[in-house]
Amino acid sequence: MKIQSLHDRLSGTIAGSLKKKLGRDNVFSLPRISKVTVNVGINKTKMDSKEIHEYVEECIKIITGQKPVFRASRLSISNFKTREGSIVGAMVTLRGKQMMSFLDKLIHVALPRVRDFRGLNTHFDGHGNYSIGIREHTIFPEVPPPEASKVFGFQVTITTTTDSDEEAEVLLREIGVPFRREKPADNS
Repeated sequence: MKIQSLHDRLSGTIAGSLKKKLGRDNVFSLPRISKVTVNVGINKTKMDSKEIHEYVEECIKIITGQKPVFRASRLSISNFKTREGSIVGAMVTLRGKQMMSFLDKLIHVALPRVRDFRGLNTHFDGHGNYSIGIREHTIFPEVPPPEASKVFGFQVTITTTTDSDEEAEVLLREIGVPFRREKPADNS
C-alpha cells in the first residue's frame, strides 16, 4: 500500500473535508499553508563559538533540507550583551514540496518522539498563523545524538493564507497536527 504525501492529501481528501467543514464550494477559497519558518536563537553565553555555529547550521540543514541563514543583530542592547552585527539567530524559510515533506516529518515522526507528549496547545496569533516551540532538536531521528552542551531548541512557525484562527485550526487538524484534547466542562 502506497502512503500518500501531504501534498497529494491536501489537494484530495483534505480539500474535500475542508469544503464540508467550512461550507465552501470553491477549492481556491480554502485556507492553505503558504510557508513554514524555522528559527533558532543563538545565545551569546552558551553558543558563541564558531564550532557551535557550524553544528547548528549542519543540524538545521539535515532537519529541513535547506541551509539556514544566520541573522545579525540590528541594534546594540546592553541588557542582553549584544552588539550590532553579532549573530543572534539562524532561520530557514520553507515553501513548496520541501515545506510539505518537513511538515509531514514533524507531525508524524518528530512530535511523537517528544517525551511526555500530550498534544500541542491551540493558541494561534490572531492572524491564522501557528508557532510550535521545540525544546530539543534531537527529536528528529536523522540528527546524531549530541553532547549535552550542544542541544538547542527552535521555533517552527506555520503561516497560512487565512486571517481567521478558527479556519487555520480546522486546516491544521485536517493535516494531522496533534492538538491537545479539550477537557469537558465539569458541571458539578
